[in-house]
Amino acid sequence: MNQDLEALAENNRQKALRTIDLVAASLGDYQAFYPAVIYTPKALEPYDALTDRFIRAVECALRYFRSHELAEFGEQSDTTRTLLNRMEKLGLVSSANLWVAMRNVRNRIVHDYLPEQVAQMFDEISGGYGDELMRLGEKLRRPADR
Repeated sequence: MNQDLEALAENNRQKALRTIDLVAASLGDYQAFYPAVIYTPKALEPYDALTDRFIRAVECALRYFRSHELAEFGEQSDTTRTLLNRMEKLGLVSSANLWVAMRNVRNRIVHDYLPEQVAQMFDEISGGYGDELMRLGEKLRRPADR
């Protein structure tokens, strides 16, 4: 592997870990979101922080995947789907489809206005999506998995 590409991948790995740690901190304080409750702007701050951190963690993880792929294989996938399929084969992600859904949260945050849809999104982030990020964080901390 080219040393510059290795350094880039390592830098991106560290950034991904930092953002995953932020998601973990938000999830540690997470309180369920109830669609029937009318939240004050102040009460919405932890949910806003969680979604912002989640989106950044997913994007940083994807940046790491791209740099890891380039350093490891000397090429980059043409599509995010192809990249995620490769990362699934490498064992870094449990499911490419899950990561596509996780990446789509950004669009849902911008376009979901109904409280029931927002509640479902928070359930996903605090459930399976968050679990997937925590698994990735564990893998990125182990040298053998890099």
